Amino acid sequence: QVQLVESGGGLVQPGGSLRLSCAASGSIFNINLMAWYRQAPGKQRELVAAIPSGGTTNYADSVKGRFTISRDNAKNTVYLQMNSLKPEDTAVYLCNAVVRKNWASDWMDYWGKGTLVIVSS
Repeated sequence: QVQLVESGGGLVQPGGSLRLSCAASGSIFNINLMAWYRQAPGKQRELVAAIPSGGTTNYADSVKGRFTISRDNAKNTVYLQMNSLKPEDTAVYLCNAVVRKNWASDWMDYWGKGTLVIVSS
């Protein structure tokens, strides 16, 4: 099995910063795409940022210039540095990874349980 565990959420004032981490563990041979999604109350889940194993990163328009996604392949970990936070960034942030368990297996989608970010004064 593969587990994704997020950390780093919390309460922050508008204009502040947070750094989220997501560590993948378990039966992992390769990780292709790693991404952060978020879901605010009453809203659909949306992609925040994505980073493939090789290639360019992708960001939602609403976070461009404020958020930075990065990954440490040796640690199977993805990060999300969030700066200039706004109240509308309040949401549960979920980690997603596309994982292959061995060289012959299919790529599978895995999700963490999420970490809550609240931006409020």
